[in-house]
Amino acid sequence: MATVIEKVQEIIAEKLSVDAADVTPEKNFTNDLGADSLDTVELIMEFEKEFGISIPDDQAEKISTVGDAIKYIEENVK
Repeated sequence: MATVIEKVQEIIAEKLSVDAADVTPEKNFTNDLGADSLDTVELIMEFEKEFGISIPDDQAEKISTVGDAIKYIEENVK
């Protein structure tokens, strides 16, 4: 079974058409990985679906890096 980190990297790499090796925790979705605001919303929705969680808009706005996503998901997946 893939870890949260591996699954997040896989989702981001697939959605943004980037190499999974480039998806590291410090990378910013927009500045480093080329995502636009719609891509970011789609990533959040994909994380919600994949991990069976709900990410409120106020929290989603704070998730701007790969590491932010991993941390939020690890803290909220039961």
